[in-house]
Amino acid sequence: MTLDEAVALSLVPDLPRVGLTDRLRARDPALRGAAAVWLDEARASRTRAAEGGIGVVAWNDCRFPAALGATSDMPPALWYRGSLGAFDAPAVAIVGSRAACAASLEIAGRLAADLAARGIVVVSGLARGVDSAAHRGALTAGRTIAVLGSGVDRVYPREHAELAREIAAHGLVVSEYPPGTPPLAFHFPMRNRLISGLSRAVVVIEASEQSGSLITAACALEQGREVMAVPGNVLSGRNRGAHALLRDGAKIVECADDIVEELGWPVGRDGPSGDRATGSPDPLLKLMRTGESYDLDRLSAAAGVAGVRLLPRLLELELRGLVRRVEDGRFMRPA
Repeated sequence: MTLDEAVALSLVPDLPRVGLTDRLRARDPALRGAAAVWLDEARASRTRAAEGGIGVVAWNDCRFPAALGATSDMPPALWYRGSLGAFDAPAVAIVGSRAACAASLEIAGRLAADLAARGIVVVSGLARGVDSAAHRGALTAGRTIAVLGSGVDRVYPREHAELAREIAAHGLVVSEYPPGTPPLAFHFPMRNRLISGLSRAVVVIEASEQSGSLITAACALEQGREVMAVPGNVLSGRNRGAHALLRDGAKIVECADDIVEELGWPVGRDGPSGDRATGSPDPLLKLMRTGESYDLDRLSAAAGVAGVRLLPRLLELELRGLVRRVEDGRFMRPA
């Protein structure tokens, strides 16, 4: 699939998401047909976006986040401002109430700063409250990714326009929606699956029983990600959603060490490496023949490890120059 075809699919109204990853990889003729109708508009959209400093990356580009390739409904393309290099580091999402109390905002900022200092990218949704506190905290020590429910040129809420510019300068602002798309209400539950999909874990801070953060947590569970929560005041009722997650088995988080320990990363500020689930990444090399490309499903079956657990190991090998990503989200051991 060409970049213009992928962009065209991102323009298709109400594109069915169910099983989209498999359909893209199988080169579903119905998708190619849908894209053909929008090709002219896709080319024009790419031109306008480039003039506004907005890039776009297709699902089969080696720069596309491999983590989304392990989900069932990855978007055909992502529009962005900033550096795609932000996708190359391990990521943790921090989400929570838009009307969070001062203590929750402080916790979000501190957790994000401590994670970023360890080389972990913090993912959130640029919303008021916990999301923006997490982004700001991460920016004090490292990188962050903001996932929007609108076009990247239509920042919502508007008062976060400057924050979005700062994030793009040091990380990434990204959306599956093309430039010009307004922040419609039904876009935000959709974007939540990308927040969780990009991350190894989702940390929930101050969520009520009706919080949108619980949608992100549900997406994380469906995608095989870890779900964690910060306990809060039991009297206000503002933490019932987070406490429900804890009763259901979510990991209690009080500091960044709790997060990295649960993910099997070493405690400290040297950055994550290794994994309790898979150990050293080097055995993966024995499963890969030099010069032959492998998709995540094939490697997962060969290693006997879930794809979401393999991705961090593949990333480590990539950073060491022992594996590289090629088209269609596949991995190759260079000759």
